[in-house]
Amino acid sequence: MHLKCFESRNGRLNAIVRTDIAAARTRARELDRMQKDGRLAGPLHGVPLTLKDTFDVDGMPAVAGAPELVSRPNRTADSAIAAQLKAAGAIIWGKSNTPYLAGDSQTYNAVYGLTRNPWDLNLTPGGSSGGAAVALAAGMTPLEVGSDIGGSLRIPAHFCGVAALKTTFGRLSLTGHVPPQPGVLATRDLNVAGPMARTVDDLMLLLSVLAPASDFEDTRRDLDSLPVGLWSESTFFPLSGACRQAVEIAADSLRDLGYGVVRARPDITDEELLDLYLRLLLPILALDMPRPLARLIEASRPLASLLGRTKTFSRSRWLRYSGCSHREWLLAHDRRLRLKVRMQELFSKRSVLIAPVFPTTAFPHDPSGDSLSRTLNVDGRPYFHYLSHGWIALSSLCHLPSVVIPTPRSPGSPPCGIQIIGPEGGDLTVLRIAKLLEAHWGRPPSPPPLADWPTFKSLGTS
Repeated sequence: MHLKCFESRNGRLNAIVRTDIAAARTRARELDRMQKDGRLAGPLHGVPLTLKDTFDVDGMPAVAGAPELVSRPNRTADSAIAAQLKAAGAIIWGKSNTPYLAGDSQTYNAVYGLTRNPWDLNLTPGGSSGGAAVALAAGMTPLEVGSDIGGSLRIPAHFCGVAALKTTFGRLSLTGHVPPQPGVLATRDLNVAGPMARTVDDLMLLLSVLAPASDFEDTRRDLDSLPVGLWSESTFFPLSGACRQAVEIAADSLRDLGYGVVRARPDITDEELLDLYLRLLLPILALDMPRPLARLIEASRPLASLLGRTKTFSRSRWLRYSGCSHREWLLAHDRRLRLKVRMQELFSKRSVLIAPVFPTTAFPHDPSGDSLSRTLNVDGRPYFHYLSHGWIALSSLCHLPSVVIPTPRSPGSPPCGIQIIGPEGGDLTVLRIAKLLEAHWGRPPSPPPLADWPTFKSLGTS
């Protein structure tokens, strides 16, 4: 069934960019023999699935949309995630598309081209787990695993109407994930792996494979005695009326389910939150930049330090943060730890925090410029694109789990999700609330049939 969906739909969506069907069929025959003998490999026995092309799979090493990685040898050790999936009986038959080195909130690259949103081919599916979200929404795979350092799980789930869990930092192994460059062993701050699926039950199944229940500390947390926090007000982060309404729909539904709902927000200004997140994020991203750009950043630091103290996030400030010293990073890290203490205090009074994922629903493909030069149209007003990271920054910065699920949608409207953010280690907490909401709303709808897909506008990228 999944291969038939792939064959009929992927040509227009370009979600799955590599396959190894022969190896998958060989593995399927092995699993069939095991089952005849009364043995099961694990809870995913015989489940065919795809995996984001940032995770190494033997026979399909990660390219991550980078031309310089195309020539990697096929015989590559499985990433930790791929090994866990295989040990549970899954059959990995394809790899899903991602932007160059997973570094964009859209999905296109010079190697495999542009991935399109199955709800409207003219819209982006988000990034960097864009191919994964599209493959799920279009029925080409039942499960996926993505990664997230800047909303890369949450934004595609929000844009494509599927579910995704950004796990607590360190919960899942990123060994064999690209970036960083193949062979790098150091753990990168902020980045996490997480399950993606069409339903919360499937998220929980996949999480149980990747992180056994014995790893969790929050299974006995009494949620019913604490109200839910609602965070959707900001004078700095833009937010469309549709995305604000999605948060309010979640709040009304939780009230219907008997939960108290109160306004809440992190104890930090929105400007400081985004600035602190970028201080810690940009040095990580700079590690994987091409060597000439890395040299330019280093050479520009003295001048950037003088020019980069403007209120708006200028390119000089981007250069200064990207090339920060270890001392500067430690000072920012200390501020982050103080915020984490304040978030612990918030979650002693609130079970979870409901928030938007992104300022808008899926926007048209825009391959021009970068996040400093691009603008985002929010209810008719242009905003710098980097501001769109405001709503996802808290969870990444403070190492908090966050699950995204789609809210009910009216006919003809694009998917719109919400974030359910929980305390550090509270992955099961956010999933429990998500499951209650999903049961209240019913199973999310699928994209329109293939025949109803609109003709897409050419962007010069196939």
